[in-house]
Amino acid sequence: MSQKTVDRVHGEGVIAYFSMEYGLHEEFHSYAGGLGVLAGDFMKSAGDLRLPVVGIGLRWAQGYTVQRIGPDGYPYDEWTHHPADFLADTRIRVRVRIGRREVECRVWRVGRYAIAPLYLLEPTDPRDRWITRRLYDTRPDCRLAQEMLLGIGGVRALRALHLPIGLYHFNEGHAVFAGIEVIADRMEAGMEFHDSWRAAREQIVFTTHTPVPAGNEVHAIGDLLRLGAGCELVEAELAELGGDPFNMTVAGLRLSRLANAVSELHGRTSRSMWAHVPEAAPIIAITNGVHVPTWQDPRIPRALDSDAALLAARRELKGDLLAGVEARTGTRLDPDALTIGFARRAATYKRPDLLLRDPERLAPLLKDRRVQIILSGKAHPDDQSGKAVIALLVETIRQWPESIVYLENYDMALGRLLTRGCDVWLNTPRRPLEASGTSGMKAAMNGVLNLSVLDGWWPEGCEPGVTGWAIGGGTEGPEQDERDLQSLYDTLEDDVLAAYADRVRWTRMMRASIRMALERFSSERMIKEYFERLYARG
Repeated sequence: MSQKTVDRVHGEGVIAYFSMEYGLHEEFHSYAGGLGVLAGDFMKSAGDLRLPVVGIGLRWAQGYTVQRIGPDGYPYDEWTHHPADFLADTRIRVRVRIGRREVECRVWRVGRYAIAPLYLLEPTDPRDRWITRRLYDTRPDCRLAQEMLLGIGGVRALRALHLPIGLYHFNEGHAVFAGIEVIADRMEAGMEFHDSWRAAREQIVFTTHTPVPAGNEVHAIGDLLRLGAGCELVEAELAELGGDPFNMTVAGLRLSRLANAVSELHGRTSRSMWAHVPEAAPIIAITNGVHVPTWQDPRIPRALDSDAALLAARRELKGDLLAGVEARTGTRLDPDALTIGFARRAATYKRPDLLLRDPERLAPLLKDRRVQIILSGKAHPDDQSGKAVIALLVETIRQWPESIVYLENYDMALGRLLTRGCDVWLNTPRRPLEASGTSGMKAAMNGVLNLSVLDGWWPEGCEPGVTGWAIGGGTEGPEQDERDLQSLYDTLEDDVLAAYADRVRWTRMMRASIRMALERFSSERMIKEYFERLYARG
């Protein structure tokens, strides 16, 4: 990215980045998973590069769940209040009418982390704190109220802060009411609806994430009107933007001059998925990246001078992981066995149990101590199918207590431990439902080799036998589970274990993996692409 590009974008004003969650650090429970960690890495790289970016979000009273496994193997949720000693009150107050109530919000600025400026809104009156009590509350009115504070309140906060905003960037559909506020403000100044819409589009870009239908939120237009989410727009105008019922992703696409998917494959999937939407923004692909200082252990770059140093660093990192496993579970794993890690949000399409579905092939690998497995994940508190997946995993692995462990309460700290310490990082989504995935990027830059379905980012990073391995040939359809299971075991037994037995080959692959991740999958590269391809005009 040239300084000329930055200056051209900056000349039009500051980029305002809207996200419902920000994964900055495990101590600050303001994130649920990958979307928030991506937003956090974006803000860190924007700060590192001193780019003209500010972030807008909400301050959550309890943040996201602490999820523990009960004696019956089922995950149970606890809620804790996160610290606020590093939040500075800007003294700015903004108001958003929600239903019949005028909700006043305080605007906090996050002050602890090395990031671009980040502002979080929170109701001042305890009677309104139900809105920001928990991230992703599933009650329809609460979810809409949250998105109104983020979008409508966020735009009003930026005005009150007197920031010269040139472009609004919506990270997922949660922020689309910001676009409606921009339109309504122009209409109040005398512009007609369609003219206001066209003008607003020139100031908005949009990142779409999940191709899973449940991740693309839909609301009844009557609820938007009842709560005031439409500002002064009427039913027909809202329907033009988001359809009826009102689809937040459709609205994001129609409110934007340009949109992006988060990997090349996801770009193709999204363009097909939303091809029926008239007046939608073009969808380009800008593949996600991760913040290197956050996710790469500092011992790795120091060890790249020699193979012996790299192998020694990898042994230390694996030792740290196994010590952490023993401290958390009491299980002492074998430092010489190939250690496979799998840790993600618990969702059925991610198939976290795929490796366990063929016990006849798995049992000899575990019995001979050739392989051991570390699993982790966290389900949405109200996602019963996701919790059932975790319960099934916990029940299944009780057959092999010395070789498979499940680590509860997956968070950023555990993510660092796992993506630094495993030998192999496993990813088994049903293609093409993984929009990007970033845990594999974190693992790769630490010398952990990926074994993954060709979904999300991995088709761009995979050179089979060089940077890692592919599961299956990138096929889709009803027989995918059976084909991928067969390919997983064939690849593990014939390729991965053979490479693991050859220290020279394994080290060569670790180096290729690290180089690939650093060159192509950092958040610094990602944000430079945003400036060059999404933000800059012409």
